Amino acid sequence: MAVLIAACGSSTSSDSNEKAGTYKVAVTDASFPTKQFIGQTSLMQIDVKNTGDKTVPTLIVTVDVEGEEGKEARIPFAIHDPQAGLAGPDRPVWVLAATYPRLVGSAEPGGAETSNAKTYSFGPLEPGKSVEAVWKLSAVRAGKYTIGYEVGAGLNSEAKAKTSSGVPPGGTFVADITTKLPDTEVNAAGEIVEIKQGGKSGR
Repeated sequence: MAVLIAACGSSTSSDSNEKAGTYKVAVTDASFPTKQFIGQTSLMQIDVKNTGDKTVPTLIVTVDVEGEEGKEARIPFAIHDPQAGLAGPDRPVWVLAATYPRLVGSAEPGGAETSNAKTYSFGPLEPGKSVEAVWKLSAVRAGKYTIGYEVGAGLNSEAKAKTSSGVPPGGTFVADITTKLPDTEVNAAGEIVEIKQGGKSGR
């Protein structure tokens, strides 16, 4: 069962009381559809477990559209238009639904905002406990994009998250967004349903 201790949905800043050190965590599951179309709403889910024997001070997940344009964007799930003189150069690839991210099974917000718009805080995480977080995203820009995500142990640079193999936990999702309507099929009940496809990657 996912555990959340932070105040959800509120803004969070760096906590000077976060204890310095290395904390063991693992991405136990991660999923996001590889094939999407403009206007489609999809769920991106990342499950993280504290596999160590110390409480993680502040579990955070940072997401970014990979590539130079994605890194330069100031908002999550967007790319930066390099054209000079633009009043709003960030171009969303996906639009995040209000009150998301959430924890699986909850109707309440599950990730507090931080000073970095691309970073979400899920509060302290006790040994053996997990966070199962979901982002609800609507595709608004065609193209093939890679979302990178990294899990951290604190909002300052002193608390670090590592896997059992000693690398920062995280992964990528590759999504191909098209204007073409999705493939459908008739299920056993005689209903026309979308053929689902999904992909995941983590470490």
